[in-house]
Formats: sequence, C-alpha cells, structure tokens
Amino acid sequence: MPSKTTPITMDAVYTAPGYLFRRMQQIAVALFVEECRAFDLTPVQYAALVAIHTHPGIDATRLSAVIAFDRSTLGNVIERLEAKKLIERKPSSEDKRVKQLHLTRAGTAMLRDITPSVDRAQVRMLQPLRPADRKALMALLEQLVDLNNEASRVPLRAEDALEHLGKLVG
Repeated sequence: MPSKTTPITMDAVYTAPGYLFRRMQQIAVALFVEECRAFDLTPVQYAALVAIHTHPGIDATRLSAVIAFDRSTLGNVIERLEAKKLIERKPSSEDKRVKQLHLTRAGTAMLRDITPSVDRAQVRMLQPLRPADRKALMALLEQLVDLNNEASRVPLRAEDALEHLGKLVG
C-alpha cells in the first residue's frame, strides 16, 4: 500500500511544524534583542546569568545541563560574559581543575536591570494571541518540549545537574 507523501511545495514548508518553530525562534530572538538592545546580551547569555545567579558556584558542565545548551558552544558564552565582567570563574576548593561560576556585582546589577526588558519581550511574543490562546499555547509547548526532550542534541538535565551541584556545594 503506497504511503501518502507531502507534496513538494512552499506551502508544505510554510505549514510544517519545524518551519513554524524555527520562524518563531527567529521572531523570539528578534524581540529579545530589540527589547534588550541597551544591555548587549543574547538570550543564551541571559539564561546563563539567571542560572549562575540561581546556582552560584555552578560549573560549565552543570550550567550546560541546566540551560540545555551545547557544552562546547557554552564556552564562548562564558568567555563573553567574563569579558563583559558579568561573571567570574573561581577554582573549586575540592578540585582546582573545576572552575565555578559566580556573578559579579555588575552581573547582579545587569540581571536586575534587564528583567523588565526581558519581560516585555516575552509579553510581545504572545501579544497577538487572545489570553486563552496564550495559555493553551504555553501548555502545549511545555508538553511538546517535555515529551521530546530526549530528541534534543542537548536534553535538559537540570535535576541531575542541580543534584550534583548540591553535593558539591552542600
């Protein structure tokens, strides 16, 4: 029995979930950059700052798991944040090879000051939808991300990372 194939048309591309997710990612980043322009911070840099703020002393491997970002690329993010004097790396007291990440005073101030801009970007992403549709979309996106976590190149492993961090810090 022949299987039904998707016709090769641009309409097929424009209505495909992957295409729509990619376009929404482009739009989300554009809105973030527009709202946060004065802070010269990317969405990934922001997520890293929040994770470091929430978990002072986290190392790069755990940070990668907490924000679900590729470890090799995260090195560049950490270097940029350090160059901007927003974070600092300190050797672990237990293992000098491990560098623990901490916000600087400037990093703490940046996080405080950028939060209203980030909030505005998040609101703008969903603004065209009715409130009930916003809620439904967010519930479905959370479900999709959770159910497809293992398909990611970098699955979210926050619980594992934080459990390990607790053992290091605690």
